[in-house]
Amino acid sequence: MQIINQKTELSRLISSYKKKGMCIGFVPTLGALHEGHLSLVKTAYENCEVVVISIFVNPTQFDNPSDLEKYPKILEKDLHLLENSFPKSIVFAPSTSEIYGKNILTQKFDFGFLENEMEGKYRTGHFDGVATVLQILFDIVKPDKAFFGEKDFQQLQIVRKLVEITKQPVEIIGCAIAREPSGLAMSSRNERLRPIEREKAAFLHEILQQAKADFGTKSADDITQWALNQFEGNNQIRLEYFEIADVETLKTVKEKQNGKKYRAFVAAYVGDVRLIDNIALN
Repeated sequence: MQIINQKTELSRLISSYKKKGMCIGFVPTLGALHEGHLSLVKTAYENCEVVVISIFVNPTQFDNPSDLEKYPKILEKDLHLLENSFPKSIVFAPSTSEIYGKNILTQKFDFGFLENEMEGKYRTGHFDGVATVLQILFDIVKPDKAFFGEKDFQQLQIVRKLVEITKQPVEIIGCAIAREPSGLAMSSRNERLRPIEREKAAFLHEILQQAKADFGTKSADDITQWALNQFEGNNQIRLEYFEIADVETLKTVKEKQNGKKYRAFVAAYVGDVRLIDNIALN
């Protein structure tokens, strides 16, 4: 496994692979890797000959300074995990100054309606921060394909829009949500949950599963109201939002239409840990 900290060194290496006509896959991460990340890397290797995994805790995408401070930074453990699972990988683990220089500045993007729904309502500037670092990383790695988990489905749509706006020649591939045996979506944040909280957090997936089961026979409004009632009766989980939305526009569904695809989205706090999840409804 190759571990690279300097963008110039990575660019030279990628250029050598490009000259050989090899397909470059890219899996950007914040670190604190888990089986969900490994599933993305596995998919990348199924589609590409060379895979780059970035490990970088990007400060511009954390709207809450406390969240940034608490985010687990366990680089050595991450490298050990990748070494055991994918020893031929290239790991790009830059410093903040290597990515941003002396000034950490967030670029402003116009993602239209996509950035104003759900996460955009509650995490000011989050998507601009994500897009800022991804544009930099795409310029460095120059991947043919980049792989993202569908747990952050709104982010996935934002990334697709970013590539459209910036005209970067990279194919964005969404990968299925990896789940723990309880159904809880795998997330680095899960490590901050106490065992009893981790158990209770599976409630999010239970609600989503029931929403999917009811979607064929009940209205979106009825399902949403039912879900809100379930969270109201659960004093161990604090709901931030539950939405049923069109997958293309991410607008809340008023009335279901034939030919449209929908997802249910949820964000909630279990203790002081914010978790998100979603499920395809049709």
